[in-house]
Amino acid sequence: MAFHQACDHGELEVASELLRILETVIARPAPHVMRDRRQVVESLVAAHHRLWELRHPELRHAAD
Repeated sequence: MAFHQACDHGELEVASELLRILETVIARPAPHVMRDRRQVVESLVAAHHRLWELRHPELRHAAD
């Protein structure tokens, strides 16, 4: 949620840092709490995609 809020407010460096922190957490050995790692990774990929689109709006519109 914090990542999306940062994106919504145009705080792309903050969003990027939040993704970096999340990647650090995900890279650590998973405790029993993290049952569906695939879903977590898919969400992380989607977040990276959103950040890339926000940083490159001219390329996103060229693909439309």
